[in-house]
Amino acid sequence: HALRTAALLRRRRPADKELQVAGLVSPVGRLLWPGSPAARTAAAVGPLLGARVTRLVRRQAHPEAWDHDDDLVSLRQAEEEARTAVFDAGVLEDWRTVLELTAARNSRLGAVD
Repeated sequence: HALRTAALLRRRRPADKELQVAGLVSPVGRLLWPGSPAARTAAAVGPLLGARVTRLVRRQAHPEAWDHDDDLVSLRQAEEEARTAVFDAGVLEDWRTVLELTAARNSRLGAVD
């Protein structure tokens, strides 16, 4: 489902890598510790993928925010369509470059591992 969501976002907004990544990582929280899945996902990916991805993932759980944010509307529409869409969305490895670019763009300048 996450791969299809990200692929749909890639088709609709090819230049918006952070939105695509938000669609890809949004289900991560369900696999982690107890609490709100959106909050868990945001906490897990935020330090690596940046403030915008964190905001999209976190606010996704709040329907009242959707009407005021075109990015959230696009994300929610892609998630809904991905539930029934039938197409080859590829594999997670296909997203490595996009994830690496997003992470590099959001890393602290000069940080050393």
